Amino acid sequence: MSLDHNAIRKAYPDVVLINDDTGAFKEDGTKVTLVQSNIDAARVTLDAEAAAVQYKKERLGKKDSTSTTNYASIGDQLDMLYADMVAGKFDTTGTWATHIKDVKDKNPKP
Repeated sequence: MSLDHNAIRKAYPDVVLINDDTGAFKEDGTKVTLVQSNIDAARVTLDAEAAAVQYKKERLGKKDSTSTTNYASIGDQLDMLYADMVAGKFDTTGTWATHIKDVKDKNPKP
């Protein structure tokens, strides 16, 4: 049997030991009765938290193997803004605005 250790710890904060063969235990050695629906709910929460972190990484330009589109560096964004100002593009058609919209469209909030 393989237990979902992270979800168990999320669902049962007083658990200090988890053994795939014998179960979960409190600090005093008391065995904790695990309820699968509590573990499943904790897993949903953990997955949502992980998705939010991934979303933040992608939007902030911290690339990893699953990144798609990221914000340009601050320096590049300032260059885009300057070029847009010189061109008189103070609306959503400028380089900077279209870049930001592209990133937001490709990385919607979870």
